[in-house]
Formats: sequence, C-alpha cells, structure tokens
Amino acid sequence: MPEFTATVYQNEFLPDAGTDVHAIVSVTCTGAGTVTPMSSASGGAGEIIIVDVSGSMDVQGVRAAAYAASAALDQIVDGVWFAIIAGNHEAALCYPDGTSAAMVRMSPQTRLEAKRSLQRLAPGGGTAMGRWLLAAGQLFGSVPTLSKKHAILLTDGANQHETPQELSWAIEQVRGRFQADCRGLGAAWQVEEVRRIAQALMGSVDLIRTWDGLPEDFAALMEQSMGRGVTDAQLRVWAPQGAEVLFVKQVSPTLEDLSSRRTEVNALTGGYDTGAWGDETRDFHVAVRLAPKAVGQEQLASRVQLALGEEVVAQGLVKARWSGDSLLTAQISPEVAHYTGQTELASAIQDGLRAKALGDDATATSKLGRAVQLARETGDEAATSRLARVVEIEDAATGRVTLRRNVDKLDEMELDTASTKTTRVRQQ
Repeated sequence: MPEFTATVYQNEFLPDAGTDVHAIVSVTCTGAGTVTPMSSASGGAGEIIIVDVSGSMDVQGVRAAAYAASAALDQIVDGVWFAIIAGNHEAALCYPDGTSAAMVRMSPQTRLEAKRSLQRLAPGGGTAMGRWLLAAGQLFGSVPTLSKKHAILLTDGANQHETPQELSWAIEQVRGRFQADCRGLGAAWQVEEVRRIAQALMGSVDLIRTWDGLPEDFAALMEQSMGRGVTDAQLRVWAPQGAEVLFVKQVSPTLEDLSSRRTEVNALTGGYDTGAWGDETRDFHVAVRLAPKAVGQEQLASRVQLALGEEVVAQGLVKARWSGDSLLTAQISPEVAHYTGQTELASAIQDGLRAKALGDDATATSKLGRAVQLARETGDEAATSRLARVVEIEDAATGRVTLRRNVDKLDEMELDTASTKTTRVRQQ
C-alpha cells in the first residue's frame, strides 16, 4: 500500500494587520508500486505512443522514431492496454490494425505485432497535433474502465496544418482525460506550442537533440509511467471563511501553476488534480490571503491534503500568528524564498528568449541577466551552465551579461524547455 507524508515549510508570523500567508507543502509518496493490469473488466492502465511521421521526419527520422517506440513497448507491463498512433496532418492507427479505433492488451504476441507495424511506417504529409490528441482521446475512450491513461507524443515540427484555435480546441477536448509526456526532436518545433500541450495534460516537455537520443528517452518515460502505481491523486486546499486562495503551484520537480485546475470539493475547499504518482516527492507553493488581524491572534490559514478518491492520505497545516516582533515577521522561509526565485527564474528565461527572438536585444539582455543572477542565488548550476551557452556572463552576482552571437538554436531550445525544471532547496 502506498504511504504519503506531508511537511509544511513557512514563516507563520505576520505583522499587525498582515494578510498574506505563503507555505511550501512537500508531499512524499513511498510504496507506490507498479501499474497492476486488471484481469477483470474494471480498472487497469492504458498507454498510447504517438509518433510523428510527417515529411520533415524523412526516412531516417521515422526509422529512429520506430526504434524508440519499440524500446518503449519493451517497458510496458503485460496486460496493460496500448495502441500506437502515426501522426502527420491526420492521425492514423499504426497498431493494433489500422482500421478499428480500439486498444489491445500487451502480451508477447501483441508486442511483436506492434514492433512489426512500426517497421511499415513511412514519412509524408504535414503536422496537426490536435488531431493526434483527439485520436488518443478516442482510443482511451474505447476502454472506459481504465483508471490510468498515459501517452508519449513525439514531434519534430511546428503545428502547421491546424490553426492555433483548432489546436486549443483539441487540447480542451482531452484535458483531464489522460496525461501526456511530449518530446520535440531537433530544432524545427516550437517549444511554447508543445509545452502548452504537456502542461494541459499534466506531463513533461523536453528536447531530444538527435535521433540517437530517442530510444533511451522513450524507454525511460515508459518505465517511469509503469512505476506510477498510484493512478490518480488530488491536492485539496481548504481556506477559512472569508479567505482567498491566491494560487496553488507545483514547484518541484517542475513548475506548474495548478490554480486553473481548481474544482469545488465543498464551499471552502478546492481540489487540484495531480495525476499519477510513483515513489517521489513533489513540492507545492500555496498562498492564502486572510482577513487582517491584530497582534496576538492566531488562525489556521489552510489545510492542505492529498486525497486518493475520497480518502485523505496526507495532511499539512498552514498557520498564521500575528506578532509585533519585527525579527519574527521579517523572516522569509528558506523554502518559500528558494521556490519563489526558481519561479522568477523560469519567467526570466522564457521572457528573455521571447524578446531575443523578436530582436529586442535590450529586453533580452535584461531578462537573461536577471536569470543568471537568480540561478546563482538559488544554486541552480545546471541553469547557469545552459544560460552560459546563450549569454556571456560577465558578473553573475549582478546579472551583467551580453548576448552571444551565432548561438546554436538547440542551445536556446534546451534552455527554454529546461526552464520549468527546478532544483530542490538545499537543506542546511
């Protein structure tokens, strides 16, 4: 049985008439186990692999994608439902048979058949990722009893055969119906476009520089999915009457604003879907605005819980105490400060790269310089290293940088895709 624990990090002291309470709630899962395919008609897990076969992939790219998909198939546990979609400007069913929109259970026989079907793929056509997502939603719907649904999506180009509105509509149609980890191959795809899909579907986005990096990444993604034995969990945030939940964000291992996912559990409690869990720790930043109170008063600011179905499996309490001691009220929790910096770091990187692409060198230099400064302050050495390939760092402490010329596009894209990955706070 999985076990969850929750730990709260905050400074609970507020000044006289102070209102805003910030806390980091760290939730750890142990004993999650692996997916357990059901022999009966209920429950179970489903996996869909979506492979880009547009013309830009060319023969070598499609062959590499097929090899990567085969590596992922090897990680799927027997009994799990699965299918493969071949995507270009349309969505075709590569496996099971290409004619009936259905999924099949993994077995030695179906694994072999699926690998053979991958060898028949050929490049051609354009790119319409919204149609791929809709096809995946239809396939998952063919097994309505599935309790865990996950997809891997690979593309190498921009979504040129759908309007932005059509893609947005497709994303909304499948939001909440399955999770998807997205990967972009090479330098021709658009990070913001693919990130939007991944964030809506509670998954990750990453850059694969060359074809030879695909198999290892696909195998790791599928192995990770098979290790998420907790099929679905919901973060619940209670706040007292008259209070306002300012935001709820996941801040580790990746940044994700969960606020828009809020559903009403009851009049005072909001629920935020977090998807499937394995043995892992996730940190959440919760901010609540309370009615101001005088020195000496105390209040429970929030009750943060993790629930599996209707069962609450972990809980952390966020507190507020009003004090006239400025030494107490001026302190900032190291955890809150760290993740606030990491959130600003991600925004600075993305804003800087966006300005650079538009030719606004002054804004790009300012934003990326601030990113260098924040990376140093939060101890994010990996971000500093990635930034150093895009800017010349003159003084990291003050954020003084100059833009590099002739920067490899892949270096910029790697900096962008990795901007939402965070480092955990260093414990003293």
